Amino acid sequence: MLAPAVVPPFLAARGISKRFGALTALSGIDLDIRAGEVLALLGDNGAGKSTFIKIVAGAHEPSGGELLLDGMPVTFATPQDATDHGIATIFQELALSENLSIAENVFLGRELVIRVAGLPFLRRSVMRARVAALLHELDAHVADPDAPVGSLSGGQRQAVAICRALNLEARLVIMDEPTAALAVAETRKVLSLVRRLAERGCAVVLISHNLLDVFEVADRMAVFRRGRKIAERRRDDTTPEEIVSLITGAHPDARALEITA
Repeated sequence: MLAPAVVPPFLAARGISKRFGALTALSGIDLDIRAGEVLALLGDNGAGKSTFIKIVAGAHEPSGGELLLDGMPVTFATPQDATDHGIATIFQELALSENLSIAENVFLGRELVIRVAGLPFLRRSVMRARVAALLHELDAHVADPDAPVGSLSGGQRQAVAICRALNLEARLVIMDEPTAALAVAETRKVLSLVRRLAERGCAVVLISHNLLDVFEVADRMAVFRRGRKIAERRRDDTTPEEIVSLITGAHPDARALEITA
């Protein structure tokens, strides 16, 4: 009987390093990012999480190592390269235009047009219908695609940013501190959105300092410390206390790696 085929991760990092002059920001990062899974990147400020994400998002080129997309080597020279390969990044600031509607934000820069007598006209009804369908699929509790983004709550704005990523047909969505500065009820909604992304088959990378949020939605956690990945754990195989000890360097695994560094 033949063994089942092994499906490669959507994106795999192999030996990724990054140097800025004499400073080594990342060293030998091996990490798999899989479809349908929420992967949390954890670590103190300066641990290397943001640098790694910027490499995945095309903002930095690695100094060493390689990225594999569906098992094939890939190079992202610009953020647009990453976007073209199905990678979307939702930063904490969200980069939404408050004076534009939800639908206009979702399609910003990629508006649908129809030409009449050679003149372009926006297909507003089609764009509104597409955004309404995405909002309904995410159960985002936003009724009107024509509502201005400036009138929305923090959680609703996260939903708009996620809709924009899905409209770009993203296969990997990177979320940077999505629940920062949100109230408890809004946080619950955003965490639900994160799970819905994974359930629809997206790979999700979550950067967060809130371990309660992480343990609610993450399937797997990778801990970075001083530019190295020092541990990787399944949620069911670890505890918040162990993760804290890894982040702070108190865990034996963290101390052993620092000795050999």
